[in-house]
Amino acid sequence: MPISVTIKRVRPQAQAPAYATDGAAAMDLRACLAEPLTVPPGGRAAVPTGLAMALPSRDYVALVFSRSGHGFKQGVALANSVGVIDADYRGEISVGLINRGDEPFVVRDGDRIAQLAVLPVCRAALSWAEELPVTERGSGGFGSTGDR
Repeated sequence: MPISVTIKRVRPQAQAPAYATDGAAAMDLRACLAEPLTVPPGGRAAVPTGLAMALPSRDYVALVFSRSGHGFKQGVALANSVGVIDADYRGEISVGLINRGDEPFVVRDGDRIAQLAVLPVCRAALSWAEELPVTERGSGGFGSTGDR
């Protein structure tokens, strides 16, 4: 069931995020640029979207993810892996990109640059303990559950 999320243009040419297909879990975020922006190999850039948003309550978060095609084809990903937009943030949404590829990556106004998903939040109530419950895995770390 859809929830109501209010968006605001902070730049006149900003485009609303949109689901590309009926089955899409996240909306495409688009660049809002006056001129093309080039991210050189090994470089980073903050790409404005021209949008701000208001989530309905602290029970929701908006998460920004890389576009799979950018990562696989060009080596471009989010500089911080996943962007977190808290319910009380009202500033412009910018997308930090990093170019891990071999070629410059050019972003133009209106290009799809990331994906935006709105998800419920479960706030944790933490408590200290002398011991944790025993599990089959225990304290096994990286690779402890097998090679596959």
